[in-house]
Amino acid sequence: MSATSVIIIAVVAVVVLGGAAFASLARRSDVRGAGALSDETVARDRAARKARQTAESGPTAASVEAEGVAARAGTSVAVAEDRAPVPFVPADPEAIGVSRRQFFNRATISLMSAGIGAFAAASFVAFLWPTKTGGFGGKVSIGRYDDVVSGIRSGRGFFYAPEARAWITEYPVDVVPKAEGIYKEALMPGLQRGLIASYQKCPHLGCRVPECSSSQWFECGCHGSMYNRVGEKKGGPAPRGLDHFPLEFSASGEVFVDTGTIVQGVPIGVNTTGQEAEGPHCVGASDH
Repeated sequence: MSATSVIIIAVVAVVVLGGAAFASLARRSDVRGAGALSDETVARDRAARKARQTAESGPTAASVEAEGVAARAGTSVAVAEDRAPVPFVPADPEAIGVSRRQFFNRATISLMSAGIGAFAAASFVAFLWPTKTGGFGGKVSIGRYDDVVSGIRSGRGFFYAPEARAWITEYPVDVVPKAEGIYKEALMPGLQRGLIASYQKCPHLGCRVPECSSSQWFECGCHGSMYNRVGEKKGGPAPRGLDHFPLEFSASGEVFVDTGTIVQGVPIGVNTTGQEAEGPHCVGASDH
């Protein structure tokens, strides 16, 4: 074998051995890179294992203290403001019972308001309600005009209407002009028709005054007051003549006594008819 061949064989052998060594080294590096961990990875795994152990076994005193130191290091402690204590004020007894007091106050005010409202409504209705008829205090029918005149004459000058509590007598028509200006205007329609209605109550002390057929006067048996047939005072302690009621006449001839209107009697000394006693007195002699 020549030296050239030997050299060639030696070179080829070196090349082959070098390639084999390189291939073996590269394979070993690949295996190590695939299965080996870096230092950072190992450190992370170690920290994770330690955290798991801490979580499973609970925080240690050292870790808690370390966390506290770390928190205080970055936080400033707030100082409370110095304030004076608020003085104690006892509860107001009135304020404690205010709800109950308000309830009773409101109830009282509500009841009073309801009462006043009801009274006002009743007064308003009574004001608007028409005057009653058929009883004392309103307009009382005493019959037809002709019947009333007939009743006066059959009663020897006097006709008593019990529902009106009044005496009906004849007033001389020929002296009506003399009565004008003395008697109230409300009585003039009756006087012009020849009638006058006198309240039965004596203006002295309120006794019922009867008629006296013999004297043809009204004579009070209580204290002796006397009045002529039309109610003008003739004697006794009464302060005035008999009070009167207005008379009204309907188109059909019915006569009404308005007992809701009392006309005060004429003063002492008035004597429009000039009638004197026509016979003995029923209650004794009187200075007249």
